[in-house]
Amino acid sequence: MCLDRWQTDEMKDHPAVISDDESGRPLSTSYEVLLEEVEEIASGLRALGFVKGDAIGVHLPMMLETVTSLLAIGRIGCIAVPVFSGYGVEAIASRLNAVKAVGLITCDGFMRRGKVFNALDVAVEAVSLCSTIKHVLVCNRTIQLTCPFPSDKFIEFDDLLPWAKVSDRPLERTSAEDPLIILYTSGTTGKPKGIAHTHASFPIKAAQDMAFGTDVGKGTRISWYTDIGWMMGPWLIYGALINGATICIYDGAPDYPEPDRMWEFCAKHKVEILGISPTLIRALSNCGDELPKKHDLSSLRAFASTGEPWNPAPWWWLFEKVGDSKLPIINYSGGTEISGGILMGNPLLPIKPCSFPAPCPGMDVDILDDEGNSVGPGKVGELVIKQPWIGMARGFWQEKERYLDTYWRRFKDIWVHGDFAMRDKDNHWFILGRSDDTLKVAGKRVGPAEVESLLVAHSLVTEAAVIGVPDEVKGTAMVAFVVQNDEYRISNHLIDGK
Repeated sequence: MCLDRWQTDEMKDHPAVISDDESGRPLSTSYEVLLEEVEEIASGLRALGFVKGDAIGVHLPMMLETVTSLLAIGRIGCIAVPVFSGYGVEAIASRLNAVKAVGLITCDGFMRRGKVFNALDVAVEAVSLCSTIKHVLVCNRTIQLTCPFPSDKFIEFDDLLPWAKVSDRPLERTSAEDPLIILYTSGTTGKPKGIAHTHASFPIKAAQDMAFGTDVGKGTRISWYTDIGWMMGPWLIYGALINGATICIYDGAPDYPEPDRMWEFCAKHKVEILGISPTLIRALSNCGDELPKKHDLSSLRAFASTGEPWNPAPWWWLFEKVGDSKLPIINYSGGTEISGGILMGNPLLPIKPCSFPAPCPGMDVDILDDEGNSVGPGKVGELVIKQPWIGMARGFWQEKERYLDTYWRRFKDIWVHGDFAMRDKDNHWFILGRSDDTLKVAGKRVGPAEVESLLVAHSLVTEAAVIGVPDEVKGTAMVAFVVQNDEYRISNHLIDGK
């Protein structure tokens, strides 16, 4: 669905991936060449002894090898286990051990703000804690790190290719319900959850949401500032390629070497759909209103946003200062367990700031009170899904009861997502924060997101996070962590609440 179907005269020469990094040296790969590279890697993995059902970790920044590795792992029936490229040793080792991974694909290092992040040292130490790992493939980013491989378990990624026998075409037969990918999410409490998805779940839901929500089809250039360890990384890869689009990926800080790097990237590669998070926009908005205007952003057709609730100020900044009050902001909310979205806008529906115009196609969504009854306009309740959908998680990896406790045991045969939501009188939906994060202060339930929104509305505040701590009088007291705008020092006015 991602590659073979596009080997036609019309599509094979079309760019499948455009990758760029802080150096500003882009690389473009066609659908034809991408298929050849994926087949070579798949054949090389087979030559190393990987077989259907083996779990292989992917510890890479967003680059071409990340795309080819993810597709090659699925092509031979193995299970991909992406991990965030910036994770430390314990976070990586715990995930690899949980799935009994037999392989890991990593790199020697990558650049962040002009400095080398030594990924190989982290991977070496993590692998030393995983007894099941048999082979580690290391991509050379030409950073010339000097750390030697500690054992013959470690193999240069490029050394894999001479072993490949492309004529073998190692395409494994798989069923719709064979496991394809395990995506780890930390959730809000407890140890990370390994979300199990199959060949006909996550990729299809990703492609469906991308097509219907952001109008992506053949030839569309879509970029999402993300990482392979967050669900939006695989979502971008599977969804874009299934739709015949071009993935534009950026490996680096979005404001380096200059604060307008993101807008320069969009102009250079003629990005049409730009996926961001509210946090990223809050940071970029502080760099100045004039920076987006320095670049030709006429190719942009829409923004898309997910990951957290919006605050009005950064939403309006993106809409007015970058989108010239013309481009829709497609708000998108769901989760790793969903394979994408529960709620989403699209270019045809009216949009209100920070809202969601409708559920995603194929999602039977409602808002319920504590007794399981639907609530009316203006009432807050639990966001739920009442019927199955194509991308639903097949469970937590080897933790069935934890999965059932998390989503299925609040209301009979209803998925409870864990978000507070509300519909207004015009039937627009609003996400109000995690219901399992609710603080009970002096007997009243308060969502941290509500207080955080008030804090970031202050002109001196860029970011805010609110937690609860035990309090003898109120039961729970709120503590706020606040990040100020760079141009201000600690302000007595802010401390005094003025």
